[in-house]
Amino acid sequence: MQDQTLTFEQGPIRPPNEAGSLLIRVSRNCPWNRCLFCPVYKTEKFSTRSMEEIKEDIDKIAAGIEQLKNFSIEKGFGGEVTHKLLSMLYHQAPALLPVANWLYLNEKSVFLQDADSTVYKGDKLAEIIRYIVEKIPGVERVTTYSRAKSLARRTLEELKDIKEAGLSRVHIGLESGSDNVLDYMQKGVTAQEQIEGGAKAKEAGLIVSEYVMPGLGGKTWWQEHARETARVLNQINPDFIRIRTLAIHPASPLMEEWNQGKFDPLTDDEIIQELRLFMENLNGINSAIYSDHILNLLEELEGVLPDDKEDMLNIIDNYLALYPQEKELFRLGRRTGLFRSLDDLNKKHLRGKAEEIFNQLEARGITVDDFINDMRTRYL
Repeated sequence: MQDQTLTFEQGPIRPPNEAGSLLIRVSRNCPWNRCLFCPVYKTEKFSTRSMEEIKEDIDKIAAGIEQLKNFSIEKGFGGEVTHKLLSMLYHQAPALLPVANWLYLNEKSVFLQDADSTVYKGDKLAEIIRYIVEKIPGVERVTTYSRAKSLARRTLEELKDIKEAGLSRVHIGLESGSDNVLDYMQKGVTAQEQIEGGAKAKEAGLIVSEYVMPGLGGKTWWQEHARETARVLNQINPDFIRIRTLAIHPASPLMEEWNQGKFDPLTDDEIIQELRLFMENLNGINSAIYSDHILNLLEELEGVLPDDKEDMLNIIDNYLALYPQEKELFRLGRRTGLFRSLDDLNKKHLRGKAEEIFNQLEARGITVDDFINDMRTRYL
């Protein structure tokens, strides 16, 4: 197979649960790009892409899909993208791999990049989505990042038109519902705008996934951060609440704040205490909570409100009740990927591996905290 170069733009990030989605870039970088905790895009300027550029990329992807199917038929795979076909493409047509992987995973979803596609007016974004659905076979779900402020600025009719065109879900970086925290972190949005944007997206029929960031208030605002974030979410009632614990990346402006003593981060135990206060204050909503990121200490902290609230609080309490040495071993096992739940502490083979790493660190004079802090930045 002769590799017909398939070059289409892709941005640097997407939500973890969109790992299997086809990535289509409709804008470049972030229109705000001032958040202290974020290391992404800081050296880049925001720009929108022209309709011609976007449609050209979509056409290239559609042509690549057709090329892959023909190659699959030629090789006896009946038009399907199999693991064996993927292996062949690594050597014969590597440029087709992004599209081939999407077909292989069969997620049938498209994620619009970069940080906020709803900066486009409703009619333009709807045109982009309709073109995707028309040209790329098999697309059943289209999702995107959005800033709450952008959603608040869109009319309900615009959002309904976008939904009708095929957008099914918006991923919103709420981070905090505290105006003090939002202002300090230069988030560029107020708690009320968070509520307006999320609620309007819900009213338009979109699936709303809100991301919260435990630890973002530091020692100064941790209680306010927990309570106010819960208050805002109680008024939105999002479909999903996703937990993304703060980790301070060396390239983020927040690192300088920390180095200058202006920001005092929480310890793991303090973040879990904050999470408990946050969970206690989630009331009157039926959101699904996900802890689907390695930065979160308690990956098992998942469930649907209100039915699973007590179970999730029990998980938090079980961690807080551990002896200090057990907490340290669990933290080490979790950050190294050995542990997925508190029960893993009781699995002899996993515990033994964690203890072995602990002993190696101790012999080298490295504390668990120093080891974990170093590892955290690799997850961002």
